[in-house]
Amino acid sequence: MTETFYFCAMRKNRRRKVFENVEVIDAGAKGKTVGKAPDGRVIFLTNTVPGDVVDVQTTKKRKAYFEGVATKFHSFSNKRTEPQCQHFGVCGGCKWQDMGYEHQLYYKQKEVENNLRRIGHLELPETTPILGSQKTYFYRNKMEFSFSDSRWLTLDEINSDKEFDDKNALGFHIPGMWDKILDIKKCHLQQDPSNAIRLATRNFAIENGMEFFNPRNQHGLLRTLMIRTSSTGEIMVLVQFFEDDAEKRKLLLDYLKEKFPEITSLLYVINQKQNDTIYDQEIICFSGRDHIFEEMEGLKFKINAKSFYQTNSEQAYELYKITRNFAALEGSELVYDLYTGTGTIAQFVSKKAKKVIGIESVPEAIADAKANAVRNNIENVDFFVGDMKNVFNETFIAQNGVPDVIITDPPRDGMHKDVVQQILNIAPNKVVYVSCNSATQARDLEMMKEVYKVTKVQPVDMFPQTHHVENVVLLEKIQPNE
Repeated sequence: MTETFYFCAMRKNRRRKVFENVEVIDAGAKGKTVGKAPDGRVIFLTNTVPGDVVDVQTTKKRKAYFEGVATKFHSFSNKRTEPQCQHFGVCGGCKWQDMGYEHQLYYKQKEVENNLRRIGHLELPETTPILGSQKTYFYRNKMEFSFSDSRWLTLDEINSDKEFDDKNALGFHIPGMWDKILDIKKCHLQQDPSNAIRLATRNFAIENGMEFFNPRNQHGLLRTLMIRTSSTGEIMVLVQFFEDDAEKRKLLLDYLKEKFPEITSLLYVINQKQNDTIYDQEIICFSGRDHIFEEMEGLKFKINAKSFYQTNSEQAYELYKITRNFAALEGSELVYDLYTGTGTIAQFVSKKAKKVIGIESVPEAIADAKANAVRNNIENVDFFVGDMKNVFNETFIAQNGVPDVIITDPPRDGMHKDVVQQILNIAPNKVVYVSCNSATQARDLEMMKEVYKVTKVQPVDMFPQTHHVENVVLLEKIQPNE
């Protein structure tokens, strides 16, 4: 097994230490692995697998722990597997590719249970085994790539003493470096024709003298490329331009339209801000529709360039089925769906409920939710827009009714404490909490444990080859005699 390692030298060399024959004993947060220094302090590592025995060069020293990289391997873990991607070790997108998938699932489940117990101080029922993904590669429906006129050179390239004339890149940011882009030859995260579209765009732009973006100097024509695919076979491509050059823009977009007739939605945006976020920008449709469709159990969901939709479509279906099963609706319930996004969960559970109320802070998402409900002939859902901690108040509940069940699927930061308190104030019989961050989920659940007990826990792996994991928890109100 060939291993290539990358790490930055520290300015204060006197703080660097070398520890020999360190056994890697666990996987930790954010995809790092864990060893122990001779003094008992934890070492967080970035390029090992639990079970490896290594020499460690520290890169940071803190009061309670070190950070470091393995510089020599004495023995390799039996949990290892050969990474499929040629960019592994440089690109930071799939940090667990060198760990067998069954072991990835083990450590994800362990992290969820540890967070709920240690952060939330919760008593847990027997946790259902994590639901793995049928696809472990090529599972994402959305990818965003960045252009750069000064691509990242690998150590092999630097050490080769060659001169590289082609400095253009279309790919991913190097972890921790906002202005460095790794040129991607093949990405294993999104199904074809994603790689073909990216490479054709890159090559055509270079052949026609189109300038790639320079983030430091804020100049260049081409900024980002977004590709979305759907389970219905539709494809959206959005090219983000920095400079407003109508001739070159049309040349590139005409080329993509002719080269890839399967593109359903070809869009562009001219963004001259400091950052490349598009949510406050005007999206212009060059060819086809300004949206694509996703489908689930006969429901169709309109997806535009700004829409949020779970990036693993097949696992999203499994996640939503678990959410619906945990809610165990019988048809008479009023359900609140907090952080509803484009209303996907709300509509998915609506046929089992009397009525569903969805709340979301993004106006465009609520507009999509309403349009999707009309398209799907769903009449027992209402959607409201506004900041959750402000909208979800006593007046709102008085107007819309006290829910029997609350489903909440907040962002990574979890729920605002005022939202948690409002749930406790109205105390519905059940709360189904869907989370992409079990640490903040545990924090919120601890605030609720005097009123609710955790009766079901179901981790779901949405992102194979990464440390990320989704988790669904069922809370049931504690009865007076319990």
